[in-house]
Amino acid sequence: MDLKTHLAIDRTLCGDVVDLEEGYAKVVLKTTKQMQADTKGLVHGGFTFGAADFAAMAAVNNPNVVLVAAEVKFLAPVVVGDEVVFEAHILQREGKKAKVKVSGSVGGKEVFQGTMQTYTPTTHILDRS
Repeated sequence: MDLKTHLAIDRTLCGDVVDLEEGYAKVVLKTTKQMQADTKGLVHGGFTFGAADFAAMAAVNNPNVVLVAAEVKFLAPVVVGDEVVFEAHILQREGKKAKVKVSGSVGGKEVFQGTMQTYTPTTHILDRS
């Protein structure tokens, strides 16, 4: 299956899609010094969230999909050099809306859990005609 959404995203900051099926995506984020938030190597949660968001968008896999809400938990710290594996599964679809469960892990240890609410408009959200 080919990725149809977020094609211009910077994969060095949001991860790479390594598996993609109907209603499912796996994204791997290789954390770098650029993501570092402090002198101890803590990765800023925004990068973790960004990769989780990307995984949810890939699971829906429509060029127009957008995130409209998220409920997340950061379960453990991520440090520079960690490889975070995100798996996203669509839990529910109702018309143009989808609820996507995303989990992230480092070496088998869960570091992130989230539920993402998505919406897929008929046209790109920035098309204002």
